[in-house]
Amino acid sequence: MGKLEEGGMKPRLVMAALMPRDVVERARDEFDAVVATGPADMTMPEVIEAASAHRADAIQFVNTLPLSAEAIAQLPETVRVGATSSVGYDHIDVAAAKVRGLVVTNTPGVLSDCTADFAFMMLLAAARRAYEYDAIMRAGWRYRIGQGDVLGVRVSGKTLGLLGMGGIGGAMARRARGFDMRVLYHARNRLPPERENGAEYFADFRAMLPHCNFLSLHAPATPATERIINAETLALLPRGAVLVNVARGALVDEDALYDALSSGALFGAGLDVFRNEPDFDARFAALPNVILSPHIGSGSVETRNAMGFRALDNIAAVLAGRGPIDPLWR
Repeated sequence: MGKLEEGGMKPRLVMAALMPRDVVERARDEFDAVVATGPADMTMPEVIEAASAHRADAIQFVNTLPLSAEAIAQLPETVRVGATSSVGYDHIDVAAAKVRGLVVTNTPGVLSDCTADFAFMMLLAAARRAYEYDAIMRAGWRYRIGQGDVLGVRVSGKTLGLLGMGGIGGAMARRARGFDMRVLYHARNRLPPERENGAEYFADFRAMLPHCNFLSLHAPATPATERIINAETLALLPRGAVLVNVARGALVDEDALYDALSSGALFGAGLDVFRNEPDFDARFAALPNVILSPHIGSGSVETRNAMGFRALDNIAAVLAGRGPIDPLWR
């Protein structure tokens, strides 16, 4: 429960993103809340205007809101905390927030399993040509498919490479073991052996790639990971590999990926994120060997509620003087 201010006033909140009904209801119950009503999330100018007019103590948002240094500087001084309902925080200038004294938080942990479920679904769908099979049925079928026609590639027993072995990457590895897959990973730091659960660490990302029948991306967007998937690294994968990206579009050079998919160098891909969202590169929609989704990897009722509640928990903790649960700076 959000702490009441002197005189019984509730803390003031601007909920800048369209959120699940249960999250909105809790926000209205615990806070004096201004809530985005759509048809889209609030823009930064709208958030600044609403926060100023409402004398907001906090803002809750998602990755559609670029909380840049300029935007942070324009927020009214009343705003003490900004909580993003996401694990990724590349849309936040954390350094600028620290200089301003604005507490910023994210929602780690609560979406790992749901996003890994989705990533593995994308892997299976790309490997087994789910889009093409669905298209055949929706077109009416009515013709024989021969034993050698429209064949996918087997998943079980193959090798999965992971870029990133945090919460989501680790959850993806656990799912892969259920398919008797060999799991390789590259991350900034090797996990302790007891947390690897048999996964094999590669300090050199490029050295891992020739072994990967499947490559799944679970790293944040940083200068080090910008276009880490490019013509050079794609060429290191075995011909006929499958790529899955549920992390960030910035990790991929989309021209190189399109060339690899259209040439057959890659068997297929499952893409949930893109460099420009929602205005993604429509060339991918014309490729039959790509499964596409609109950045919805955490999109279950349970998980989106958990994310929204965790953001509200962070806001309530800060405004009650207890400090953030998930701080992005200390």
